[in-house]
Amino acid sequence: MNHFSKKEMTMLVLLFIVVFTATFFSRTARLYQGTALNTDDSIELLLYERTNVEGLTNQLDSLRVEYNTQELIWAANTLGWRNYQPGRYVITGEDSYSSFLSKMGRGIQDPGAVTVLPGIDRERLAKRLSEQLRADSLSFRELFEDSSSVALELGLSGEELFARMLPDTYQMYWTSSPESVVRRLHSEFESAVIDSYKNEIDENPLSLNEIITLASIVEGEAQLNEEKPKISGLYLNRLDRGMLLQADPTVIYALGERRRLLYADYELDHPYNTYKIQGLPPGPITNPDLNSIRAVLNPENHDYIYMVATPQGGHRFSETYSEHQQASAEWREWIREQYRIRREREEHSSSSNL
Repeated sequence: MNHFSKKEMTMLVLLFIVVFTATFFSRTARLYQGTALNTDDSIELLLYERTNVEGLTNQLDSLRVEYNTQELIWAANTLGWRNYQPGRYVITGEDSYSSFLSKMGRGIQDPGAVTVLPGIDRERLAKRLSEQLRADSLSFRELFEDSSSVALELGLSGEELFARMLPDTYQMYWTSSPESVVRRLHSEFESAVIDSYKNEIDENPLSLNEIITLASIVEGEAQLNEEKPKISGLYLNRLDRGMLLQADPTVIYALGERRRLLYADYELDHPYNTYKIQGLPPGPITNPDLNSIRAVLNPENHDYIYMVATPQGGHRFSETYSEHQQASAEWREWIREQYRIRREREEHSSSSNL
């Protein structure tokens, strides 16, 4: 039998220690310093429920992220991060196995942009929020009912609560509950409107709800922000003179659908039809943005009481009915011309296909 000398045994032990140490530190460095995934751009990973390693690899495969499956499984087992919390996580090519896995294991989400659009209805807002967050649209719609816990707590109707969903883009966690989202948006409204414009609100002859209601009409009427103070001034002039508001957006709200209005629509018997009711409608018709609210708080001072749309997307304003009739006639003529041009194009297209 061959026997190792004491010196040879020592050398073998040292060699083993060196190899073991090198391997240990190499693999440890891979866990804490190497990159777990290869991707040129940031990628959004959404975990809808508590997920294990197998579920994670399936998600990564669906995103077509380059990574070593066996090494990821080894890293997860070595580090002890085998289960991951629901959430939105942004993947970059800079994350080590330790930072990547521990982040999801602890549920440390990356907030995302949630945009609230102005001038929409409750159903569209609920759908829009559900598309940007994990919660379903029904959960959001229920919060905008008069009987919702949030509306009752705040002493608001469902319409009033919805109208305070201030349009803007916010950073939120994807798993945020519908109730926390609505409370957050209401809090933003209080900060941006009630706190910032306290003096203007206190000095205004309209109540806060009336201010928001008029702002919602301005929002529905104006396509150009620069026109909002002028439109607000016009409606206030009509209110001061005891005239009907005759705001088309209120008729559209009463109808429950967005379309070109017919003459018969203006005769609709509805509490929101300002062609039939005196003064402001019972509540807001949409969620106005900050520009519309500011326009009501600081309206333009003028004598206009009529307006009609223009081809440029704005309005032509008039002080007298005769001026308004002329402007309306010109607008109707432009509309008829557009229909004529469209018919000619359709006829030309049909004849070309024969």
